[in-house]
Amino acid sequence: MIRVAAYCRVSTDKDDQANSFESQQRYFRECIHRNPDWELQDIYADEGLSGTETKKRTRFKQMIRAAREGKLDLIVTKEVSRFARNTVDTLEYTRELKKRGIGVIFLIDNINTLEPDAELRLTIMSSIAQEESRKTSERVKWGQKRQMERGVVFGGSLLGYDVADGKMSVNPEGAKVVKYIFHKYLDEGKGSSVIARELREEGILSSRGNLNWSAPTVLKILKNEKYCGDLRQKKTYTPDYLSHEKKYNKGQEEYIFLRDHHEPIIDRAAWEAVQRELARRNHGSTQSMGHGNRYPLSGKIKCAACGSTFLARRKKTASGSPYRVWRCGKATQEGNAHTDGQGNPVGCDVGRQLREDVAMDLLKRSVQAVQMDSEAVIRNLTRIVEETLRDSRDDGSTEIHKLERALEGEREKKQRALEEFFDKTISKSDFQFINQRCDSTITQLQGQLAAIQKRQMLDTQSKGARRDIRAAVRGIVTGETADGNFYGRLLHHMTVHSDGRVEVALKLLPARWSFLLD
Repeated sequence: MIRVAAYCRVSTDKDDQANSFESQQRYFRECIHRNPDWELQDIYADEGLSGTETKKRTRFKQMIRAAREGKLDLIVTKEVSRFARNTVDTLEYTRELKKRGIGVIFLIDNINTLEPDAELRLTIMSSIAQEESRKTSERVKWGQKRQMERGVVFGGSLLGYDVADGKMSVNPEGAKVVKYIFHKYLDEGKGSSVIARELREEGILSSRGNLNWSAPTVLKILKNEKYCGDLRQKKTYTPDYLSHEKKYNKGQEEYIFLRDHHEPIIDRAAWEAVQRELARRNHGSTQSMGHGNRYPLSGKIKCAACGSTFLARRKKTASGSPYRVWRCGKATQEGNAHTDGQGNPVGCDVGRQLREDVAMDLLKRSVQAVQMDSEAVIRNLTRIVEETLRDSRDDGSTEIHKLERALEGEREKKQRALEEFFDKTISKSDFQFINQRCDSTITQLQGQLAAIQKRQMLDTQSKGARRDIRAAVRGIVTGETADGNFYGRLLHHMTVHSDGRVEVALKLLPARWSFLLD
């Protein structure tokens, strides 16, 4: 008796009864029972998977393993497209099986791989199937893109929004958490690491119902344009229809962006303020300090007791004038530590505060105590600034070139859409939609181009007006015109002790300055 296995891919669509597992089982059982020399060993079926690659087809791989172990003599499948739409995979597996004396019969295509001309016919049929798969992939991608342009949402729900039937609706409980995160970052000046820790300690659940908050998770929420009502899709793309492997879209394909697409959770002004703050804190920083660079002293004042970073807090005097103080980040109340859900103390109980004006005064006194040849420093810095200005060639030409290429691309899209409309590949409404969208993008690009050209003109004028570089450098070096940012860049860290001592360490200097607070 010839030991026979059947292989099929079945649909997960409940309405697709023709390709259901039950119907295919019945089909193969009847086919095998009609041949008295055949004995059914097993029916292998993979459910709802693409035929263009074999990596995830568990039952297919089990069948090949059984063949390699000598448990099968023959494999029966319905057609080439059900076995594999990848020509390479089809030939590779059928050749290996043939060497072991195992044939594959494709019933509808009438191909038996043990016959002499089978490989030629199989190559032709699998190539046709692969090309059909490519065309199908292109049609699906084209259709999805048109749906995205009309506002249909692809993807699942997220914190603050429920996604169903391609539409987004606000989830009130999740929206509260989103607003809380934005408030902590923008209004309280906290960084992503601190926010993540506080969310865990407060027992606030994520969109997945757990407490696995992390700094990258918080940053992803802060950067997500959906929270101000916009929708950007095609953040991932599939470069190869055979492997189906998704990759992050870093400009390889055009994003689909719709402004004011749905109800916002964060108003646009606040969201844009957060984006500016994200860019500012990240500028020039090689590693996260957990608090960012919102202030000159951000991330640089440390607690001697627990090693945590001090965080800024706004306060008011009795007359109502605002001022800023710094306090250990692990203390939520004056002199009190965090508590967990059971009321157990967590963190630091040092209640020492440091007013910002006092901290800046200590820093300035430390800098002024450094012995240096001021005139030599002024001469060197003046020369560096002058050379930098003289060698500066950032005239915006690269940015202009990119914008011009983008403009040309949009004009080509308009032309392609017109040709497709005349060829009746797309409908009139689709053509009008694409044409209007291209016109809108062209207008935006032309505006950006005009702004850069205006900036070039102003830069040229300002370069001719730069004078008294030496005087400006002298003011900075002597501290006469230096601001908080200047001193903040000189500070390596301050350490605050519970007894009121403050140690100041400057960058690139081994010395330490110690002060005692009143």
